[in-house]
Amino acid sequence: MPKATYMYWQKRFDKDNPDREIEEAILAIRKNNKDYGYRRVLGELRNQGWKINKKKVQRIMQNLFLQVKSYTRKSRKYSSYKGKVGTIAPNRIHRRFMTHIPHQKITTDTTEFKYYEVDNKGKMTMHKAYLDPFLDMYNGEIISFGIAKHPSAQNIMEALEKAINITSDCPYRRIFHSDQGWAYQMKAYSSRLKKERILQSMSRKGNCLDNSVMENFFGLLKQEIYYGVVYYSYEELKSAIERYIKYYNEQRIKERLGWMSPVQYRLSLFPA
Repeated sequence: MPKATYMYWQKRFDKDNPDREIEEAILAIRKNNKDYGYRRVLGELRNQGWKINKKKVQRIMQNLFLQVKSYTRKSRKYSSYKGKVGTIAPNRIHRRFMTHIPHQKITTDTTEFKYYEVDNKGKMTMHKAYLDPFLDMYNGEIISFGIAKHPSAQNIMEALEKAINITSDCPYRRIFHSDQGWAYQMKAYSSRLKKERILQSMSRKGNCLDNSVMENFFGLLKQEIYYGVVYYSYEELKSAIERYIKYYNEQRIKERLGWMSPVQYRLSLFPA
């Protein structure tokens, strides 16, 4: 071995790790946000005052084996479409999802989850739970939601009532968007919106891209807490969903929001 090579590696081995503090900061971020990739970790580091290049963050995370291992969708997509059972509203959104006005454009949909229960004889049976959230397109915040063991009009109406009350401070006429699910065609649902002078909007039949904002949220939710995990009671599943929605609203940062969470973004521009 050439002497120069020996001396070079000797100095390398004796040298302290210059990235130790950054590594500790990255590990702390990933401890509380297990599904953060290098882009979100970079955003959080910059929020903490670090001046660092994204390639360096990516390299450090690879060296620490912190790559995100996401699960893909393994179950069929729930469809609440039952044909024309009520009033079909026009598509007023037309995929214009962006808005700079809080509480002006709201979207909703229903998705299902599976959980299992074991009886006294040790037999395992599969059950389903249903989530009905209302999302503000302004910042992606979930402003209200309901969880039930069955597709329930009451569950949707209770979540709708909360969304109407929360968005009542909007100075402009509101739009509530959804697909053509049976619950959103109900007379009670459309009448409640008309009473508040809220415009109802619906996606075109069989076109999930018309409500891609909500589909994106469902994808994140299931990817981060559902796929690859088995829940053995309704209460366990319900608690996991509630915790995630709180985390998503208050902690999970987004690039399009300037690396802030939905609540942080809203409060930074419209303080309570």
